[in-house]
Amino acid sequence: MTRRIKPIVALSAIAVAGLTLSACSSTSPGTTTNVEGSGGTSATPVKGGTLNMLGAGDVDYMDPNISYYSVGYLALREWSRQLFTYPAVNGQTTTPVPDLAEKLPTMGDGISADGKTYTIKMRSGVKWDTSPARAVTAADFVRGVKRTCNPAQPFGGLPDYEGLIQGMQAFCDGFAKVAPTPSAMTDYMNKTDLPGVVAKDDQTIVFHLNNPASYFPDMLTLTAFSPAPKEYDAYVPAGSELAQHTLSDGPYKIASYSPKKDITFVRNEAWDGATDPVRKAYVDKIVVNQTVTQDSAQQQLETGTPSADMEFDLAPPPSQIPALKAKNDPNLTLGPTASTNPYIVYNSQSPNNNKAMQNVKVRQAISYAINRTNIIQVIGGPSVNPALTHVLPSNIVGGETNFDLYPYDPAKAKAMLAAAGYPNGITVKMLYRNASEGSNKTFQTVQQDLSKAGITVTGIPSPNSDFYTKYLQVPSVAQRGVWDLATAGWGADWYGNAALSFFNPLFSGKPSFPPVGSNFGLYNSPAANTLIKAAGLAQTKEEAASLWAKADKQVMEDAPFFPITNPQQANYHATQVQNAIYVPALQNYDPTNVWLSPDKQGG
Repeated sequence: MTRRIKPIVALSAIAVAGLTLSACSSTSPGTTTNVEGSGGTSATPVKGGTLNMLGAGDVDYMDPNISYYSVGYLALREWSRQLFTYPAVNGQTTTPVPDLAEKLPTMGDGISADGKTYTIKMRSGVKWDTSPARAVTAADFVRGVKRTCNPAQPFGGLPDYEGLIQGMQAFCDGFAKVAPTPSAMTDYMNKTDLPGVVAKDDQTIVFHLNNPASYFPDMLTLTAFSPAPKEYDAYVPAGSELAQHTLSDGPYKIASYSPKKDITFVRNEAWDGATDPVRKAYVDKIVVNQTVTQDSAQQQLETGTPSADMEFDLAPPPSQIPALKAKNDPNLTLGPTASTNPYIVYNSQSPNNNKAMQNVKVRQAISYAINRTNIIQVIGGPSVNPALTHVLPSNIVGGETNFDLYPYDPAKAKAMLAAAGYPNGITVKMLYRNASEGSNKTFQTVQQDLSKAGITVTGIPSPNSDFYTKYLQVPSVAQRGVWDLATAGWGADWYGNAALSFFNPLFSGKPSFPPVGSNFGLYNSPAANTLIKAAGLAQTKEEAASLWAKADKQVMEDAPFFPITNPQQANYHATQVQNAIYVPALQNYDPTNVWLSPDKQGG
């Protein structure tokens, strides 16, 4: 899944290749169209019961300000709130609505005349589940934003806003020099102002931007912009200790969390439904089992196993999707995404094969040797996986063009390798998620395709929960040559005019290197960097679109990755789950808005 880490994550996200980073997907600003399958229900909502979710992996981090993974976002929906978010309402799932904010800002009412200052009033009555319960304040938002660029584990989407919010770059540069201990980090945050994020009073937060950004309210749906209570100062951000001491301002709280095993959410008594227009919190309890295989989860959901209601980080196996579609299974949903998922990222700093992957001609040769059609076929077919041959999906507004620099040609690939100094081919290592049928089949297909060009592919299997946190988000792993190729996925961080959320985190050179960004292959092109920076500062949409199109062409010429598809997201739920509405930002149904049939309330 995407998102997220955007990373999203947010991958169909998992049915295809596993989970992606970042987590937003859509077709156009303010709408979600062409969602096939179940949605709303005519039944009367029912309160109570236990919602059982099945998964094979874990969240990336149990920390709202740091998580950048679609499954992380799915878990955060229960216990963390933002100023704005995307609702589980058919036809409105990509339109941001107020969450902790009282209302959306408009020009002259929250947005300054020059478009560079946003003044946002928070709802009253929102509380942390402290003892006694305590109000969530604007100061908590300032703390939350500051935490995103901590030196221990920064947020992976920082390139989206580090240069946009006034003083953020300088604040983060200074923070990077601080010892990654709770006391040192807290001291820095307390003593160092962030001029672009200010608590005007307890209920009012003011953002100052370096330049106008019409997408800023959408950007504020990122969980990075979550309030953080002062109690978090005692822990390392994203650390295992914090994961056991979380505080909630949402309808549920974490009763127990055993990493890679299970999560139990129970009602948060400090939550007042009158202050939350987004989450109805129908079920009393949510239990996540993270030890289920993809095939087993699908079988349990289809056959009515009492402890199986929804997926967590899983989706229907790709091989089963055609049959589910053919019989019009009412519990299957195919929802749109705005993603490149999966894609194959190339490790452009690998030392293997005498630094072959650092040679653009070698990367181009590999791109010619991969048969996109074969991969699409094994991950569910073209009806749910339309081909994507460049950076921007067609449903990202501004700069999207359709071109293909690398049509399948193994003979050309072999000749290019020989010309680059590798007449006998090379052996490369491919990292993939072995808990996903789609990821396994993608690896096997790439292995077969590349063999026709004289390239031998060996596999590096990884559990879902380790894939990003132990491999892709650690630059030294890439620099040591642990992997040469890897399957990954990416989704837009917001909707509509969102080209920035593809290029800045993935392709903008050193500022996008992990862990700050998600440029996993450590790609750094001065030509691409210049175009991306210029596009981000463009004064008109037309100028930006032209520059994004040029950036797309430049990136593809440099061949840092091989895009495959902008897929539909497949999700499946048990028959007793009602009001299962697909929310692209979660790449799933919203657990806080489904209810269970009275005759099957879980356990």
